[in-house]
Amino acid sequence: MNARDAFPALQDGYAYLDGAAGTQVPASVIEAIADTYRRGIGNVGGAFPASHRADEIVANARSAVADLVGGDPRGVILGPNMTTLTYRLANTLAADWQPGDEVVVTRLDHDANVRPWVQAAARAGASVKWARVDAAGELPAGQFDDLLSERTRVVAVTAASNVLGTRPDVASITAAAHAAGALTYVDGVHATPHGPTDRAALGADFYATSAYKWCGPHIGAVVADPALLDTLRPDKLASSGDEVPNRFETGTLPFADLAGVTAAVEHLAGLTATTGTRRERLLLSMADAEAHEQELFTRLLDGLGRIPGVTLYGAPARRTAVAYFTVEGQTPRETAELLAAARVNVWNGHNYAWELTGALGIRSSGSAVRASVIHYNNTDDVDRLLDALST
Repeated sequence: MNARDAFPALQDGYAYLDGAAGTQVPASVIEAIADTYRRGIGNVGGAFPASHRADEIVANARSAVADLVGGDPRGVILGPNMTTLTYRLANTLAADWQPGDEVVVTRLDHDANVRPWVQAAARAGASVKWARVDAAGELPAGQFDDLLSERTRVVAVTAASNVLGTRPDVASITAAAHAAGALTYVDGVHATPHGPTDRAALGADFYATSAYKWCGPHIGAVVADPALLDTLRPDKLASSGDEVPNRFETGTLPFADLAGVTAAVEHLAGLTATTGTRRERLLLSMADAEAHEQELFTRLLDGLGRIPGVTLYGAPARRTAVAYFTVEGQTPRETAELLAAARVNVWNGHNYAWELTGALGIRSSGSAVRASVIHYNNTDDVDRLLDALST
């Protein structure tokens, strides 16, 4: 797989190992966004061609996201980012909670799938139960049997940790939640770029993702069954439409960026030369992307393991291609600066894994360095990082 030529930004000579914080954008996405403005754009619902183009762009973006994660376009909520949408859904669901109700969150999750639920529970008088992470960075599924009860309203869990890469047994967790009568909210922001996604197989009543993590613009989406969304009544303007999923989308959508979302999904579907529906092509291409990333990740982990003074955090059995580490005698920021001088982009800090870095006991000391692999990375990127840390 060689997708690098599609990305103008990769021509600057840097090794972009920072994809877990946001990926680079292929030329096709840039062109789709620019072309929307060149052709003229109006708001949706009008009687003139520019408005009709906006209608089509929105419909196409919903269909593209649905194909990517295995959903129904009628259940695709679009918004500025996953955090904003999660707060909106949490507040909407919590309107029906009572004192004594419960929500379950995990120490593994990005704070965007923790704090909205914790804060909504506090306002409703509901209690919060926490799922723990073990020494290997796993989220044992069996513990949820003890955390769930007939008062559980929502279980919020990640499909992959954004710092350790851990892929929990989400299907088992959501099955237990459903048996208890609870809804499930799965954060797929980090997981979606790194392999095929099947919302139904995961058991996600709500599946959240962000396009800028899979080579698109800064757009978030939450995918759910339209029938479930139809039972929810979010706060909205009296003058705005009440149909699903529009009732969850406040204000005017960024139409040009939504054109970029569709182009990003098409980019992913085209990583492997194959035929079939877009959904079928995505399943194959994302499986190939995952294999490519894991090959590079093995090289990265093996190399880091041979460098004296490097401490790697987490060793889950199934994980995405992200390494979280420290170097003896250096703060995480100093390591990131050393790598930047070698033209290697990585992140340092808690990366919003607030509870996890606290559980690991590293948050107060600057947490760690994160190097992540995406489908446009290659062996030169990995070797440059390893060489810089070895000198």
